[in-house]
Amino acid sequence: MKEIIILGTGCAGCKALFATVEKVVRESGLDANVSKQEDIMEIMRYNVLSLPAVVIDGQVAATGRLSETEVKKLLGA
Repeated sequence: MKEIIILGTGCAGCKALFATVEKVVRESGLDANVSKQEDIMEIMRYNVLSLPAVVIDGQVAATGRLSETEVKKLLGA
């Protein structure tokens, strides 16, 4: 099972990315747990310079806004 974390402070872009990732996981049937991290101290542990960011299995996979197509590619859906 993949562990996917969306890093963001609760802004509209962060919420949109979280919703998009959840949708792609649900529609593609991926075995993944999707969560979000909004605590800035926790986010800082990942050394990202822009938000939102996608962390897959502990590794930062992408930062910034992503389209649904880009999310599908990223997750291999």
